[in-house]
Amino acid sequence: MDFAALPKKHTEYKTSKIVVLPISYDGTATLLKGSDLGPQAILAASSRLTLFDLETNFEVYRQGICTLPPVLSRDNPVDMIDEVRQQANPLFRDGKLVVGLGGKHLVSIGLIQAAVERHSELSVVQFDAHADLRPIDAEAGYGNSCVMTRVNEMCESVQIGIRSMDQKERGKVDLDRMVFARDLHYHGVSAAGDALDMLSDTVYITIDLDVLDPSCMPSVERPEPGGIDWYMLTRLIRQVASEKRIVGLDVVGLVPQPNHPAADFLAAKLIYRILSMIFSR
Repeated sequence: MDFAALPKKHTEYKTSKIVVLPISYDGTATLLKGSDLGPQAILAASSRLTLFDLETNFEVYRQGICTLPPVLSRDNPVDMIDEVRQQANPLFRDGKLVVGLGGKHLVSIGLIQAAVERHSELSVVQFDAHADLRPIDAEAGYGNSCVMTRVNEMCESVQIGIRSMDQKERGKVDLDRMVFARDLHYHGVSAAGDALDMLSDTVYITIDLDVLDPSCMPSVERPEPGGIDWYMLTRLIRQVASEKRIVGLDVVGLVPQPNHPAADFLAAKLIYRILSMIFSR
């Protein structure tokens, strides 16, 4: 299934500036299974998108959006990460803007590895409810809560929307590079200004959908109260898109629920809006 159900002339790899890579991985879920169904749910919901984006006055689909076959699921997270990296490498090498669809947040590591190999000065901005700064356990291996620990070994990052972490993570936080959700509520987008200024000129965006408040995004494994809303998230991303060169992004963490199909559409719309903000500059 192609993203946005576009005509074939807008989905050819050679002429498309955007490539969508679905990654249906749920192997490390501990609370609620089902995020492996997220990529397909986003693709299905995207068929209902209005292709003219009112916010940007732009039709980004004309840049070409090629949807690739899903990355084959690997039970072992290390094998999965390596498979994602191998499949994403040629996409970045070909100069495509890569859009990863997860799946668990762990899929972001392989995508960011591939992006760093192509863009040595890359930095990452993470939108998430959780800090994901726990240590990588040599015996237990990778878990979702260590994603940013691994990312910070590869490149610099900024974390936005955070409102949950354990005591050990708190000791590893660089407060200059972390923007708490409560500060965004109290002070608006300006609360993130200093942190976003720390990003390099070339940026990768990773979005765990639980950064949004459960009132608008209930379909996640670990919902946290006090999240930001649609307008806050898109304003923050638009600020990044207006100042930086975005070479890749991922949207992860959707656990589709039959009673909340609006969440699937929100995820699809978010991706299309971000692409519109990037290419309408």
